[in-house]
Amino acid sequence: MSQMNRRRALQLLAALGTGGLVAACGTDSDEGTTNATSGRPIKIGLIAPQAGPNKAIGDELTNGFQLYLDLNDRSLGGHPVDLVAADEGDTVKSGQAAVNNLLEQGVLAMTGVASSAVMFGIRDAVEQARVPLIGSNASPPSLQSVVYIWRTSYVLDEAGRALGRYLKDELGTADRVAIILPEGGGGGEDVLRGFRQEFGETDPRISDPVIWTTGSPNPGKTAYVNDINQALNRSPSTVFCFYSGTAAVEFVMQLRDAGFRGRIYAPGFLTEGTVLESIRPANDALGIRTALNYSADLNNAANRRFASAYRKKHNASPTTYAMASYDAAKVLDQAIRLAGTTATAQDVNLALGRIGQIDSPRGAWQFNQPRTPQQKWYLREVQRDGQLLSNVLVSELATLG
Repeated sequence: MSQMNRRRALQLLAALGTGGLVAACGTDSDEGTTNATSGRPIKIGLIAPQAGPNKAIGDELTNGFQLYLDLNDRSLGGHPVDLVAADEGDTVKSGQAAVNNLLEQGVLAMTGVASSAVMFGIRDAVEQARVPLIGSNASPPSLQSVVYIWRTSYVLDEAGRALGRYLKDELGTADRVAIILPEGGGGGEDVLRGFRQEFGETDPRISDPVIWTTGSPNPGKTAYVNDINQALNRSPSTVFCFYSGTAAVEFVMQLRDAGFRGRIYAPGFLTEGTVLESIRPANDALGIRTALNYSADLNNAANRRFASAYRKKHNASPTTYAMASYDAAKVLDQAIRLAGTTATAQDVNLALGRIGQIDSPRGAWQFNQPRTPQQKWYLREVQRDGQLLSNVLVSELATLG
């Protein structure tokens, strides 16, 4: 199928596959069980940044959860839902305030959280309150031994592991990889650890020192120039990097402006969401390959239903952020139903461990012992989709978690 035809097919799915959001909200839920809302109303708290550098991710977290409610009579587990939004902000302090606000309002469960720093900062409050949090983005590997925090997204080192395993065999013996990562608590260290673990710590192809860049989440037009030039002086054939949002846009454009025309590999955030719309010229993004736990063109029934409904509502392709938030609503739906009509937050938390395999737009997955997904990772490539750019599925990489 051509790229133009792929987009037209997805548009037709949006028009026909869901029959519109209203028609989709019939008597059958997304899980195929009765969705009668005879139970008592419940409050669910959604923690997401409403401004600042992570607002785009926050919007996607909101969109994904809201879409599941749209498709399921605005209910979870047979209970009408009052979704209470709390602004995560961009600091640990603002994230803690959001959690406290939701707990004071008596929420049955919470979801969201964009920032890894915030996730660490709210850990103790969540555990002490004994109210489950279904995190739908931030998932640092070092968040261990939690009882009430679950995650439907990923563990950050897994993106590095998936690419390290792939590139170890894909690259030739003469290839050299320049590794360029952001300094600080944004997850670069986690990605690097996973990448080296699978590629091989002593492999000469990745033996050059890592370039660590500094700067804000909203870097300027020359923020990475010196670091990029330092890396390119080593004549690499491949660049492995880790950026997202505005930083990803600037990094890719500055890397291409410096003359690099080789291969670029990264965790999927480099080209996720609005990034591809912002890179200019657009050709600079063509051919970038990324690893992620989701691709909007995955061909399974759950994704056809989710992606077509998302496109119909938002006129855009869904991201991994929206998908993970949609799945957070799905697992809460199942857990609340299992917990019974008068369930407490503690009952819901126990039920989360009993839901088993989830039929997800990303493909089937299930929670592992650390309360994170055991799931497939995919290789995607930026290609033209008509007049636009799109992340197109290339292959499966690995099952991790």
